[in-house]
Amino acid sequence: MKEGQWWKYMECKPRDSIGELDLTKQIEDLKAEVERLKAELARAKEDHQYDNLVHQKELESLQNPVKNLRDKGMI
Repeated sequence: MKEGQWWKYMECKPRDSIGELDLTKQIEDLKAEVERLKAELARAKEDHQYDNLVHQKELESLQNPVKNLRDKGMI
């Protein structure tokens, strides 16, 4: 058995430290991407909620325009 090939006769293989560091960096990058996407989703939900509120107010004002004009003092 050669000194540098002991792992061929064992059940495990030597770890590639460069590969492990690369995987660790990829995992960290993916975690950062997940956090960025979570923040983006939260902003999108807030925007959607605001849009729904504005739409609801517009529908209410169109359903009873006379009441709105009276409230503003125009009638």
